[in-house]
Amino acid sequence: MSTIQPSPHLTNIQLELLKLYAYDLKEEDMQELKKVLASFFAERIRKRTGKLWQERGYSQETMEQWLNDETQ
Repeated sequence: MSTIQPSPHLTNIQLELLKLYAYDLKEEDMQELKKVLASFFAERIRKRTGKLWQERGYSQETMEQWLNDETQ
């Protein structure tokens, strides 16, 4: 069995987030930052899944079939 080895280098996002540690944010600013990050990643997921759905020809009917699938 192979094991995943951590990378010895930090990614660009890790480096940028480390810069934020120099600031002592107020709690409301921290909550706003969390929302901004969540929104950013949610939008990326929406774009990728939208593209995938279009490529595979999925539709509302596809979703309804999945939701009503008895094999779950």
